[in-house]
Amino acid sequence: SFRDPFIVLLGSVPLALFGAVIFMFLKMPFGTFFTNGWTTSLNIYSQVGLVTLVGLVSRNGILIVQFANELQRQGLTKLAAVAQAARIRLRPIMMTSAATVAGHFPLTLVTGAGAAARNSIGLVLVGGMTIGTFFTLFIVPSLYMLLAKQHHEKSLMDVGWEGVTEDVDLTPEPEPALARDGNGNGWKKA
Repeated sequence: SFRDPFIVLLGSVPLALFGAVIFMFLKMPFGTFFTNGWTTSLNIYSQVGLVTLVGLVSRNGILIVQFANELQRQGLTKLAAVAQAARIRLRPIMMTSAATVAGHFPLTLVTGAGAAARNSIGLVLVGGMTIGTFFTLFIVPSLYMLLAKQHHEKSLMDVGWEGVTEDVDLTPEPEPALARDGNGNGWKKA
């Protein structure tokens, strides 16, 4: 289906690109304190950053859409599935985005030879991931409600199971632990 990729791309990429462009041309006060006020141009380095940003920010939308589809297949309605998917996937999305922003932030502070190239990539990735992640958490679920199809005939909510949204257990079954084999031959399942 083309609906799911359309939801991901329409919900996350344009706002991330907008955030990146805003940060590229934003003039910070006290420009001499950091690297010339954090301005850059639309050069080849910032374009490489934009391509990288599209891949990074699309991952956030993919997590929500894929998880909502799986919850629908388990019997939830579209609204319950996307609400639960956004709530459950909030922590992984925020952790990976924060790690990406923290990892690329030093690129915005560089000086010396080659600083313009690294500064351009850093500004695009930090600005785009910050703005894009924030809006992805709100726009992708909204677009999912508008554009996604039902992934089952009749949901459990339609049948009358009211408490199904809170009772769905999404934790994986733990694997049995390994224990030492008594014969000294290695490991066995406990």
